[in-house]
This record gives sequence, structure tokens and C-alpha cells, in this order.
Amino acid sequence: MLKLMPDQVKELWQRIDQDNFNSQDCYIEQERLLNTYRSLWNNALRLENQPDLQQSILWELGQYMGCEDAVEIRTRCQLAVPNLKAEWQNKVGLSNRKSVEQYYDESHTTIYELMWWHTLTEDSSPLAYVTALEFARNHGCQQYLDFGAGVGSGGILFARDGCDVSLADISSPLQQFSQWRLETRKLSAKFIDLKISSLPSHAFDMITALDVFEHLVDPVETIERISDALKPGGFFFARLASEMDDDRPQHIVQDFKPTFQCLKRHGFVQVWEDDWLWGHVVFQKP
Repeated sequence: MLKLMPDQVKELWQRIDQDNFNSQDCYIEQERLLNTYRSLWNNALRLENQPDLQQSILWELGQYMGCEDAVEIRTRCQLAVPNLKAEWQNKVGLSNRKSVEQYYDESHTTIYELMWWHTLTEDSSPLAYVTALEFARNHGCQQYLDFGAGVGSGGILFARDGCDVSLADISSPLQQFSQWRLETRKLSAKFIDLKISSLPSHAFDMITALDVFEHLVDPVETIERISDALKPGGFFFARLASEMDDDRPQHIVQDFKPTFQCLKRHGFVQVWEDDWLWGHVVFQKP
């Protein structure tokens, strides 16, 4: 079974001062490993008529939003985080579940934020989707659900690899945009609107939830839904952690102890952890 890249990077840094291996050597080798992930990500998401991923994403946004001004699209992307903060502060009351759900179901700004993030311009953490894909390959997972799928980049990556893909989200704007992206690439997926539809029972052998749980009003309820949707022996790949961030008041969950307790009640066993790069964990359903 192939070793996942975060494990390889961790082993690299544990070799410092052994066999004349220094921090500069580690950094160079880490970048080489990360570049293999960047290449997989870029090849999956970049459209054929575009020279690089960032320009491809800006072109996609322009096409979908009906704006041919690339500078304007880039500006919307770069201002998305403060604009989302302002939208949140104007519209959301944390004690009101409906207002949180309405925020995600109405905002188009999230499309710009997520798409810019997926250019890898600011950080490499979206590459955790590539780790998830490698894990799925290692364990023969084919029936895949991305819970809180956002702009559909994870779905595109898994669909390119031949998986049977389902994308679930509460946001109609995000789902409509994701559907357009997959159709543009002639890729197929099932779309689940979490406002009106339940997840199918025992349907998936892998579910991801990347940078989703910190946004949820009720993470424990979500674990109940995910547990029912997974087949016995299926895997749940997620990041169950969050830091206080003044720029992102949407991160409303910092205490994940109840979430871990719910996983334990359902018999989930942790089978892998990235404790070096991005902090994702994998649980297996009994």
C-alpha cells in the first residue's frame, strides 16, 4: 500500500541531523512531494484552453458570472473574505439556525472565496483532497460523497479518477455552480441539496468533509447522517479542528469533543491522521 504524502513529509523532518540530512534538504524534498500533488490538482481542475490553474479558475468564474473583465473577477476573489465577513455580520444570528443556513444558501461571494482558495495562491491545504483520493485508491473506494462540497473541486478530482461521485451541500448557488463546472468538463455526479434531501443510507464507501465542520450549527447531528450514509467498513475523511479567526466569523465551532464522542458511540475507529501538514483524520465505520 502506497504511503500517503503527509506521512512521507513527516518522516522527512524526523530525519533531520541523521545521515547528514538538514532542514534545507527537508524543505527541498517536501516541495518536490507537494509538487506531485499540485500537478494532480492542476491537471484535474485546469481547463484545456487555459495556460495555468489560476487563469483557468478566473476564466471559469468570468464565464459563469457573465463578466469578461479578468481584473474585476480577480478583485472579487481577493475581496471575498472581508465581503463574506460583512455579509455574516449583517445577516446571521448564531442562535438562529435558519439565519445561518440562509446565509450559505443566498451568498454568491462564497464561490469567489473558494475558487480563489483552490488556486493554491494563499496556501496548499486544498491539496488534502489529493490525499483523500490517494487514500480512496489504497482502499478500493469507488462510491464517493463530498459533504459540504462547495464549488465541486473535490468532485471533479474524484470524477476524473473514475469514481462514482455525489456532492452534497446546503447552498443552492454552490450546487448550481458545481453542476455547471462538471457539465463543462463532461463529468457526471449526483447532487444532493441538504435543505430538502436526506443522504441515501449505506450508499458510500468514502465520505469527505474538508473544512466543513467548523461551519455547522449541529456537528453531532451531521455525524449521525454521515454514519447512516456510509457502508459498513466505509471511511470518513475530515478535518475536525478550528482556530479562532477574526476574518472568518463563519467558523462557529471550536469544540469538537462532542463530535468525537458521537463518532465513538457509533463505533468509528480512527485509522489515520495527518498530524504534520493539514490536520485531517480518517475514521472507519464498523
